[in-house]
Amino acid sequence: MGKILIFGNSGSGKSTLAKRLSKGGLAHLDLDTLAWMPTIPPQRMPLKESQLKIEAFIETHKDWVIEGCYTDLLELLANHASEIIFMDLSIDQCIVNAKNRPWEPHKYESKEAQDSNLDMLINWIKEYKNRHDTFSYQSHLNFYNAFQKKKVIYNENQENI
Repeated sequence: MGKILIFGNSGSGKSTLAKRLSKGGLAHLDLDTLAWMPTIPPQRMPLKESQLKIEAFIETHKDWVIEGCYTDLLELLANHASEIIFMDLSIDQCIVNAKNRPWEPHKYESKEAQDSNLDMLINWIKEYKNRHDTFSYQSHLNFYNAFQKKKVIYNENQENI
């Protein structure tokens, strides 16, 4: 089946596409679930701890789809992946998607709690091409360009996959 990495800006459709692909038998991992410690304010989990959780997942599942915006975590998986998908939607489309995002119960205790972060998320989305961190457009583009196996860039939502 495959070992697929999906990455891009917040609101680009990574989770939606990964969920569709997982219906075909791929185990699905959202990197948000192992990138952060349960603290307020949120803090990144040490990279080594995230790596151990990633390794446990890929050792447990033969075929998988893993999605997230963390280039530092994606790089840990590059040698294991059979293909990558870069969700390179426009900032405006990512904002529309974020506003229409269904409740993510694995991240928030309620839809209201999720929506209370919407203004912060929209500002985060708008800064995608200006940032210079592991979440940035440039970091994602560099990862895409360096990958030597099957790869594709999508510039619009992938509703027919």
